[in-house]
Amino acid sequence: MTFIVSAYFIGALSVLIALSVMILKIGTVLGQCPDKGQAARAGSITIATGFAAIGAGCVTLIAAALPALGFGLMALCICLGGATLALGLGFSNAVATLRSVMVDTKPQAPQANPV
Repeated sequence: MTFIVSAYFIGALSVLIALSVMILKIGTVLGQCPDKGQAARAGSITIATGFAAIGAGCVTLIAAALPALGFGLMALCICLGGATLALGLGFSNAVATLRSVMVDTKPQAPQANPV
């Protein structure tokens, strides 16, 4: 039982840390933009922090299913797969949010056509 729970938390939290670092790296790359670089860096820190907090809650919530599934190897695989799927979906949402930070939301003034 201890091995299954430890293996689950090591695997799921490793995925969580790797995806959080990836969000920060994407923010660093987007931070090189001369127009919105500062917003991208600040946004990536905020988004990565939120992702890590929500992801840790997700990992803990899915761990609660381990006793219901019997602490076996199949329970480990099901819970680890579910956690990885949930974290992957959260990662894609986090990157989409980071991408939306880079988009200019102010409407462009129409250009006058010289006649």
